[in-house]
Amino acid sequence: MRLPAFLSAGMAAALLVACSVLPKAESPDIYRLPATPLPHAQAAPAGWSLRIGTPQAERMIDSSRIAVMPQGNVISVYKGARWSDNATTLLRNRLIDAFRDDGRAASVSDDDNALPADYTLTGDLRAFQSEYREGAPVVVIRFDARLVQANGLRVIATRRFDIVQPVGGTAVPQVVAAFGQASDTLATQVLAWTLQQPLRPAAGRD
Repeated sequence: MRLPAFLSAGMAAALLVACSVLPKAESPDIYRLPATPLPHAQAAPAGWSLRIGTPQAERMIDSSRIAVMPQGNVISVYKGARWSDNATTLLRNRLIDAFRDDGRAASVSDDDNALPADYTLTGDLRAFQSEYREGAPVVVIRFDARLVQANGLRVIATRRFDIVQPVGGTAVPQVVAAFGQASDTLATQVLAWTLQQPLRPAAGRD
């Protein structure tokens, strides 16, 4: 009659041992992309509307993992750390914030809704990672932008933006802060480049 009790105790002990050696589930720190608001433009509103699309990117970039290239062409990620969303969505939202901060576009929307727009700003995100150059970390963002006339799908302008931002150290919070600085610089440059184009509202909206 005591055999089942012996087996139950043994099974319980085995389960305790198994639990002690199984790896614990990762509980990463979740980071938002830091952003500094841009100043509101003093100029009159331009009148045209803009849709900002989520950039295309390869799988390693289009991820919530924070990518790092420690050497050569080796791509890794920071353990125990993630972005709050995929990098492509983070960049899209940063650009939206920049145009809304500036205030010269009549309206700014994203590709998650069906709001009409005169122009679409989209592109390819080629790099969104930290790299080690001569032993020091830097954040690299490379964005091939395309400005398209929405009604005729005509490409108005294209440009590659390359941002390299030194990192103040090797800790993840320092890397994240550098991503924020690099994204601010990119947003400022993309905004200025867009406003240099000969844009106007669609016919009937002037």
